[in-house]
Amino acid sequence: MMRKLIVAIAALLTFSAGAAAQQVAALEQARPTLKAEVVVTGDLVRIGDLVDNAGIVASVPIFRSPDLGSTGSVPAEAVIEAVRAHALVGLDPGNVRDVVVTRATRTINTDEIKQSIAAALAAQYALGPAEDVTVTFDRMPRPILVEPSVKGGPRVVRLNYDAGSTRFYASVDLPRQRALWVTGHAQPMAAVVTLAHPVARGDVLKQADLTIERRPRRQTGRDVITDREQAIGLATRNSLQTGSVLRAVDLMKPEVVRRNEGVTLIYQAPGISLTVRGKAATSGAVGDMISVRNEQSKRTVQGVVSGPGRVVVSTHAPRLAASLAPAR
Repeated sequence: MMRKLIVAIAALLTFSAGAAAQQVAALEQARPTLKAEVVVTGDLVRIGDLVDNAGIVASVPIFRSPDLGSTGSVPAEAVIEAVRAHALVGLDPGNVRDVVVTRATRTINTDEIKQSIAAALAAQYALGPAEDVTVTFDRMPRPILVEPSVKGGPRVVRLNYDAGSTRFYASVDLPRQRALWVTGHAQPMAAVVTLAHPVARGDVLKQADLTIERRPRRQTGRDVITDREQAIGLATRNSLQTGSVLRAVDLMKPEVVRRNEGVTLIYQAPGISLTVRGKAATSGAVGDMISVRNEQSKRTVQGVVSGPGRVVVSTHAPRLAASLAPAR
């Protein structure tokens, strides 16, 4: 009996000690403690912004906030002094000497302003898709800082544009800010194929020879090449420099026969095909009609390039082809 009583007393003491420890931990957890770093919104810093477990006085303002997007610091002693008048006792600063306070903000940057102007220009002056309109400012506007809770973005309310000079004048409304007056240039752009390095006449273009660049649309023209696949495998008619915009007139089928090159001249007539040696008088690509000098007869004839070093002369009269001596 005595032994059971001792065990019961020991269990009760253990439970009491555990409960007391939990109460102490709860009190420690609920004790007001000073924060080291905080982010605030609005013009005022409240007790709850600076102190954990501030209780019913958490919403009481005690300091002014830094400017939008700015960071400042408050000495721990100043916080303790400020909350004392509001019956917040037992504030533990711990190792915190200064509380770093940052004012939260939303930034309306210059890209957003550019996009709003480009969209307005595209709609009002039919400049094409807004994403293809490049806007540059005479004087770059500063980023606009607003409260994170403020909705909306820049909105163009007045706009003038001269296509000849590409100049624009715009008044832009900003949320909870004064209207912004900006000037600059705006140009509709186009993606075009340009050369990555110099090329010589007759060079056959490959993927590595070509790049895509955005150029003012007014400088490109209608015959400009806009897709690399349109140029790959074709040859250049003339030498071109790095950065040159490729146009349809700059390209041709690759020449497979060069001037003064020896070729096989093939005479074809119904039922007859003869070959002789010749020398090309002009260059040409497959399918081109070129002049070739027959090395045997010393006469110049017209033929169609059928492949590298091969030119076909077609006749309808077999007697013409039959009168030729076969190639040796």
